[in-house]
Amino acid sequence: MIVNADDLPGLSGPVAMVDGGFDPLHAGHIAYFAAAAQLGVPVLCNLTPDGWIERKHPPLLPQHERAAVIDAIRHIAYTHPSRTSTRDVLAALRPRFYVKGADWRGRLPEEERETCRELGVEIVYLDTVTNSSSAVLRDYLGRHAAIG
Repeated sequence: MIVNADDLPGLSGPVAMVDGGFDPLHAGHIAYFAAAAQLGVPVLCNLTPDGWIERKHPPLLPQHERAAVIDAIRHIAYTHPSRTSTRDVLAALRPRFYVKGADWRGRLPEEERETCRELGVEIVYLDTVTNSSSAVLRDYLGRHAAIG
């Protein structure tokens, strides 16, 4: 179910929030979603805006299309196409868990860690990292540059 910011307070409590751009979506993301679902609560995917993706590369899919694709994944109960900061979403949602890949350990922004501490949100790092969207794109472009 795709939800907007006004819906977040009603989902407060027993939910695990995953967060990212997911562009392009790859098998490592699916493993991340599946592991988050193993926490035993519904998973909400907070989907970053296109502007965040643009800092790395032009978006392959606009946010509304990424939201539709992610919302179809069985491990995801709710998809939130974000228009604001992750800190603001954490504050409105107040999830039980904030779930990140192990590659974020020691790199999670202080404002997100502080918000989780203040609200009693447990940060869970999952060791499901098998790739990154940026690496997938570099590999793809490298293979196709060699062909052309």
